[in-house]
Amino acid sequence: MMTKQAKNIEADIQESTEVAQYLTFQLSEKLYGIEILNVKEIIEYGELTEVPMTPDFISGVINLRGRVVPVIDLGRRFAGNAIKITKRTSIIILEITTSDLQIELGITVDMVNEVIDVNINDIEPAPKLGDQIATQFISGMANINGRFLVLLSIENVMSNDEISTVGSLQTK
Repeated sequence: MMTKQAKNIEADIQESTEVAQYLTFQLSEKLYGIEILNVKEIIEYGELTEVPMTPDFISGVINLRGRVVPVIDLGRRFAGNAIKITKRTSIIILEITTSDLQIELGITVDMVNEVIDVNINDIEPAPKLGDQIATQFISGMANINGRFLVLLSIENVMSNDEISTVGSLQTK
């Protein structure tokens, strides 16, 4: 029979080894991670169809097995500069769920790296950089091999109105 102290120690050990998996990718030479639970698939960058009168950060739409999937250029969204398309440019297909909407969308990234396990205890909260700098899209920061990994909260990369706009481009 396990004592109360032994149960507490066992619970502490389990808590300290809990991990989350993140898909890591590069964008403008910076390292980002997105929780693997949001990722449906990764595809090669292909031909996009531009949609008139959409926000600049929406690159267009792709036909993914008969479904129209909007594609967001994260470089343009974060820094205002479109991603330079190379052989390593990829589109990560994500599923985003908000309170009233579930959409599938693609994000264009410079290069997909790998899936890594991050110990939950090693994740620091998003930095506080003042009211003028938006950090709501950062769910946390993890130190991976001496380099910070910015963990994205993809649901917060866009406002609810922007998500609705993107959702209106999608057909099932």
